[in-house]
Formats: sequence, structure tokens, C-alpha cells
Amino acid sequence: MDRQPNQLRIVVIGAGFGGLQTAQSLSKSGAEVLLIDRHNYHTFVPLLYQVAAAQVPPETVAYPVRTLLRRTRNLRFLQAEVTRVNFAQRQVETREAVIAYDYLVLATGSQPQHLGIPGVSEHGFMLKTLAQAVALRNHLLHCFEQAERETDPQIRQRLLTVVIVGGGPTGVELAGTLVELKQALRRDYPGLDLGTLQIVLVQSGDRLLPNLPARLGRYTTRKLRRLGVNVHLETRVSRVTSTTVTFAQGPTLGTETVIWAAGLEAALPAVATPPPTGAKQKLKVRATLQLLHEPQVYAIGDVAQGEEPLTGVAPEALQQGVAVARNLRRQLRGQAPKSFHYFNKGRLAIIGGWAGVGKIGPLLLTGWLPWLLWLGVHLVYLPGWRNRLVLLLSWLQSYGLGDRPLRLILSSPPLTPPPPSQRLPAIAADRASLDPPAE
Repeated sequence: MDRQPNQLRIVVIGAGFGGLQTAQSLSKSGAEVLLIDRHNYHTFVPLLYQVAAAQVPPETVAYPVRTLLRRTRNLRFLQAEVTRVNFAQRQVETREAVIAYDYLVLATGSQPQHLGIPGVSEHGFMLKTLAQAVALRNHLLHCFEQAERETDPQIRQRLLTVVIVGGGPTGVELAGTLVELKQALRRDYPGLDLGTLQIVLVQSGDRLLPNLPARLGRYTTRKLRRLGVNVHLETRVSRVTSTTVTFAQGPTLGTETVIWAAGLEAALPAVATPPPTGAKQKLKVRATLQLLHEPQVYAIGDVAQGEEPLTGVAPEALQQGVAVARNLRRQLRGQAPKSFHYFNKGRLAIIGGWAGVGKIGPLLLTGWLPWLLWLGVHLVYLPGWRNRLVLLLSWLQSYGLGDRPLRLILSSPPLTPPPPSQRLPAIAADRASLDPPAE
């Protein structure tokens, strides 16, 4: 792509929180800024689980990138998929063009980490993109429809069993909202005993929400179990099939739905000369967020591993975007970049049942207050006034009326199952080993 004579070009790959913030903060830098993403919209990832649970419309958590950039100068957007980056020649390659850069910002985000467990990539449901959230919603609603007409009790139970692997914020929040979905669907399926809907949350560690203090993790476990979620700590998955999940401790549980929220790794484009990487394939960066051996290249968000531990949350990516833009301005003026220091404003997680947890400074919060703060923070950060209005109305209907109106199945129905005589025997779970311990 052509550039103006004597004008430096900054290329930003990824229109997530960090990349979008970087590009917007560079709009008046005097350089030509090119933002590249495979989608023409920005996805508000923290609310994807609510799309999957039929709580908010899919379009509410997406916003056109070009609309967000309307008022910016010297800033262009290109919808393309980056196939390779060449640091030596300072080029970004897409299927349609080779783009030269003077400075580069990698903000390509993360992807699910399958941990080498057989069947996860083929049969597990992920929750990192809007398409994945819609696919999971379609699948869950298909399961309810099929369960209502299913006469075999073992197959019906398999359709009504949801296993969530991963006890971080995504797993916890999804488990809680599925409990609320169960309550909302009782009026729609009078012939189906939704009391048999089994929501299983599996965590390999000894507590939920490991990035928060242990007290909040214990509270979350107690709250979810009171809501009816089967929480299993120190439990690992060893195999996933289309109809079962097998645990390392031995038992096998019949289920049509395994949702994988157990870990993430950096989602990086191919690189001609791979730079040093750390845990989860993250790029090692200096305190300034520059790559160790490429001072003209920055990495932020889920693709970066710094000298100080990085949390990988959206507020951190936003602050990194501002810091990288400031450093790039300094480099354009011939000055040295400055180190990035994250100002942690606190962490919040929503559980369900009008409850949440949070840590703000030294304060540990539980109950309705962090739940309300979580709603307020996400309502403020969601881009677009129309999206905010639709989100607010969706929450009022969901939390105020206990209803989920967004139950459209936007996909073709699954193939008609074979008659019972031709089906494989359903695998009965060892219920004694899967029941939660007594409080």
C-alpha cells in the first residue's frame, strides 16, 4: 500500500481493546496509522458469554471499526488477515498485499489453549469470538428442543448436561448465567423437567477465580453450589468426545456440551524470524512493551509477557494502548520510550443470582454490590449509545423479569438422530464421584 512521501507509517494489527486504543491515541501523531483486523468490527469479549446464554443480542457486543474511527485523522482501517510478519524487512503480509511499516504494534489477542487433551478442538465449544458465542447459543437451544421430544431418559439427560471446563471468570460467569437461563426456560418447556438440567463446572486448581484472593474464590464456590451448579475442584479432563467427557480421576460423564474455558495462549501471525517467547507462546517484551530485539515493534495485551507480571484483562490492554501510543510519539520525536506500569483499578466478576465478587484496592467485596458495579463498568465501556441502550433493556428483562427473549436458533437443525435400537449405549456417569461434597 502506498504512503505519503516522508510520512512514517505505524501499523497496528488487531482491533481488540489494546489495538483499537493504540490506533485512536495515535490519530494526531503526524504519522500514517493503519489498523488491520480480519473482522470489520470490534468485539466486546467480556459479554460473549451472555450472547451464548441468550441474554443479549449478538450485535450488541460488536461495533463497526470504521464507525469508531470516523473522527480520527491520519488513521485508516484495512479488513484483512495477516499471514506473515517480516521483522527484517519491516513488512506485514496479507493475502492481498504486502504492507511496509516503520513501527509495528502487535495486538492480536489470544486463542484457546487445548493443553493437548484429545477431542477438545473437535468437540469442545470455545468462547473467544462472536461466531463461537452464536454457535454455542444455537447448540444449547437445539439441545433443549431435542430433549423435549426425546423418550430415552439417558439420552435426554446427556442433552441436559453442560460441562464447563475452567474456573476463571469466563467459566464462573457462564455457569451462573446458565442457572438463570434454566429458570427463564421453565415456562417455555412445560413438558420438560428442567430440574434435571445439570451444570458442571470443573477446575483443575483447588479454588475458583485463582487471580482473586482465596476468600473470594471460596465465596464463589459456595454461591454457585447453592444455585445448583456442581463445582468440582482439583479435577482434570483427559478426553472429550461428541457425547462424553472423561476425567483424569476415572469417571466418564455423558454430555452433548463441553465448553472449554480452561486456558488461553497468544494468537500470533506467522513470523519470518520468530522472536523470543515465554509461557503460552507470548512474546517477551521490555518494560517499554517493545520486543527484546526489535525496538520498532511493540506487543500488548494477551500476546505480551513483560518483566512485571501482566494480568491480560481489558483495562490493562487499554492502558497499554495509551502507553504504546505515547512511546511511539516519543520515538517520532527522537526521544527514548518510557516503561509501562499498570494501574490496577480493581477486579470484578459476576456469579449469578444477583451476586458477584470484587477486589478494589484492599477491599474485598461480595454480594449484590460487586454485581451492580460489574454491570455499571461494562455498560460504560461498551462502545455505541445504541448498544448500551439495548444492553440495558436486555438486562432489565433478564434480571428484572427473569426472561430470556433471544431464543432464536440461527442455524440448520442437526441431523435426525438414529432410532434408539441403532444408537450407541449412553455412558452412565458415576454420580457418586461427581456429586459435589457436602457443605
